[in-house]
Amino acid sequence: MIAKHKTLDKIDRNILVVLQNNGRISNVELSKQVNLSPSPCLDRVKRLEKEGYIDAYYAILNPRKLGYDMVAYVSVTLDKTTTDSFEQFQRDILSIEEVIECDMVAGGFDYLLKLCIKNMKHYRMALGKIAEMSGVSQTHTYIVIENIKKNIGLPLSN
Repeated sequence: MIAKHKTLDKIDRNILVVLQNNGRISNVELSKQVNLSPSPCLDRVKRLEKEGYIDAYYAILNPRKLGYDMVAYVSVTLDKTTTDSFEQFQRDILSIEEVIECDMVAGGFDYLLKLCIKNMKHYRMALGKIAEMSGVSQTHTYIVIENIKKNIGLPLSN
């Protein structure tokens, strides 16, 4: 049976906006920012977590500080579009640590990968792992020159 979720009201949405911008905010500060007393605020946060509106809390690391100076997008086309081919690719791609995102897409290719890499040598090594995977017939790479807009969260306007 599918759990029925309570409709999000303005306070719930405000809580999500604040947490999306600062997941480490204290409950007391959060409650001030959404104009709610701390106890009901915490209850709402716990409900939002339980109902799956909040997936996780984590730190966003600075890739350049850690030596990852490049980002590349790689489109991947498989030689077959069967369920087995898709499942095999999805299992295999999980082992390539340079791939930080992988989306199955509709269109002219099958998957779009986002790679975080240190330099061109590192890129060539990662691309080699991808190209040698069973079922991969073609790849195209797009190196990011400059990031214009980072993910700042979901649009939650009413």
